[in-house]
Amino acid sequence: MPSSNPFKRALAEGRKQAGLWLSSMSPVVAELAAPAGFDWLMIDMEHTGNDVNDVTHALRACVAGTAEPVVRAPWNEPVIIKRLLDMGARSLLIPYVESGEEARRAVAATRYPPHGIRGYAGSTRATNYGRREDYPQVYADEICVLVQVESPRALQAISAIGGIEGVDGIFIGPNDLAANSGFLGNAAAPEMRGAILGGLERIKATGKAAGTLNYREDEAKSLFASGFSFIAVASDTGILTREADRIASVFR
Repeated sequence: MPSSNPFKRALAEGRKQAGLWLSSMSPVVAELAAPAGFDWLMIDMEHTGNDVNDVTHALRACVAGTAEPVVRAPWNEPVIIKRLLDMGARSLLIPYVESGEEARRAVAATRYPPHGIRGYAGSTRATNYGRREDYPQVYADEICVLVQVESPRALQAISAIGGIEGVDGIFIGPNDLAANSGFLGNAAAPEMRGAILGGLERIKATGKAAGTLNYREDEAKSLFASGFSFIAVASDTGILTREADRIASVFR
C-alpha cells in the first residue's frame, strides 16, 4: 500500500467520499471495483464469512485502483484489529461502539505503546516485510479509525465518542440503529430519518467526519448535502442481485 492515506486526509478536509460495500468475499470483485471510481471500498468481516486471509487477498486486489480499502472488523476486539493492521489494513470501521471508553479502546488497539496496546512485529505486510524502516514513526498518521454507532444509547454518546483523540470518523449504522429503536427491517421509517439527521448534527459538533450507508441514489445525495462526509452508496451483492433479476425478467 502507498505510505499516505488520501481517504483519511479527505475526511479531515471534509471532502465527499462515496464508497462501495463489498460483501461477496471475492477478491475478483474487489479488483473489479477498485478502479471504478469510488473513493473507498468497504471489506466487511462483521456480516460475511471473510477471515483475515480473505481480507488480505482483497487488500491485494484493491491495489488495482485508487479506492481506499476500509475493513470492518467483526467486533471491537484488539487481537483481530492487530492482525488486520499487520496484514496491511490501515482504514478500519469498528462496529457497535457505544461510549467514549469503547472508542478509546478501539483507538488503543491500533497504537503501539505507550499510546496503545498494539503488539509490534517488524516483518509484516504492513511494513513491506521489514523494508519500511520508518513505519514505527509514521504508522499512526496513516491509520484511519472509524467507529460505528448503532443504537439510541450510542447516539447519545456521540459527544464523548467524538472527543477521543485518534477517532477520525463516526459512522451511523442505519439498519442496527433501526433494529435497536424498534424498527427492525425498516431503516427508511421517518423516525429513523430524524434520528440519523440528529446523529449527524452531534457528529458535526465534535468536528469528526460523519458517515453512513444509503443505497438509494437520491437519498445518498441528500445525505451528502446535509453534511455527511463518507457514505456507502451501493453494495456489490446488491448490484449483482438487481441486475441478475432484471435480466432474468426479460426472458420470463
